[in-house]
Amino acid sequence: MNSPRPAGVSRHYVLAAGGTGGHLIPAFALAVELDRRGHHVALVTDERGAKIPGKPDFLPAHVLPAGRLGKNPVALAKGLSAIWRGRSMALRLFDSFEPSCVVGFGGYPALPALLAAQAAKIPTLIHEQNAVLGRVNRFLAKRVDAIATAYHEVERLDPKLWGKVRLVGNPVRPEVLSLRGQPFPAFTEDSLFRVLVTGGSQGASILADVVPDGLAMLPPALRQRLQVTQQCRPEDLEAVRARYASHGIPAELGTYFQDMASRLAEAHLFIGRAGASTIAELTAVGRPAILIPLPIATDDHQAVNTREMVKAGGARAIRQTGFTPKELAKQIQTMALHPETLGNAAHAAWNCGLPDAVSDLADLVESFGASPIMDVIRMTSPIGAAAGAPASAAATRSAQEHRS
Repeated sequence: MNSPRPAGVSRHYVLAAGGTGGHLIPAFALAVELDRRGHHVALVTDERGAKIPGKPDFLPAHVLPAGRLGKNPVALAKGLSAIWRGRSMALRLFDSFEPSCVVGFGGYPALPALLAAQAAKIPTLIHEQNAVLGRVNRFLAKRVDAIATAYHEVERLDPKLWGKVRLVGNPVRPEVLSLRGQPFPAFTEDSLFRVLVTGGSQGASILADVVPDGLAMLPPALRQRLQVTQQCRPEDLEAVRARYASHGIPAELGTYFQDMASRLAEAHLFIGRAGASTIAELTAVGRPAILIPLPIATDDHQAVNTREMVKAGGARAIRQTGFTPKELAKQIQTMALHPETLGNAAHAAWNCGLPDAVSDLADLVESFGASPIMDVIRMTSPIGAAAGAPASAAATRSAQEHRS
């Protein structure tokens, strides 16, 4: 149950996000926080996004047309037409809802709403979940009032724009964030070795092909203690089950796990893709990982997402071309053959976390539509611009408090 809402002025905000979990999970987290603070929030997305599980019950979803901007002339014309229709629909929504700010989370479905807001002189900001600025966010970056990032370094971001960048992190689900204060599960030479394997909302066939055989190649000291939980594609489920059975490795398999937070809490090691939400949750909780970036991800952003966590010692990254059972077994042994090594990796992952992401992002959003004096403070704050690098929202608040 939420704590009582703080007293203050209730404002309206629109969140615009593409129809994938990577865009919508942080949008949902922000919606919950803004609602808790007493504001009214609406979501703009596409038909796919409106159906994704996890949307708060209080959050109305408005489906707008949103075309992609490809190189094919016919497809480009259709895309532009859809974006223009979506922009017109968004303008009608804004006339009735009167938002203080429109927040974009990337993806083509966010584009019409942001363009409409800028035409209507409504403040806008974008949140980038990945370590590479996405295509839509790149297109909008020069036009928005603020850019919120999840990583200290973001590729494809024009250095001239650092003055309006704020490092906030990537909001995660409350049930995952609540695990941050819990210790890493006990891992000794005699305890179970719990491994969690996922490939995103639909699983990943490469994990089904490689992970069971890789775990089977571990030395007896690790293999005999294994307890595996693996998310699979429906078409891979029975084959993976048979493979684990042939290796004598106990494994719980499923196409979807409702209680993923509790499974993450018990895990000693994560194996999976390197999506922004996945890394945000791993670093929020402090779980070591072996990450296999999706090779077809736009601008190879999943590989870039791994850099900070790998550099800190909290994860190891394996390119899919080199992801073999032998290589996986080798990397697991390096991390887990000695209990203290795995514990150190868990601590390194935890140190990469930005647990205040949702509150810092909400603070930034609330700065739009604040009292005139706070607008003056926000616009004159030198945080970020002076150093030529992104400043955290916490640092921004500190500067504001000092000025006041």
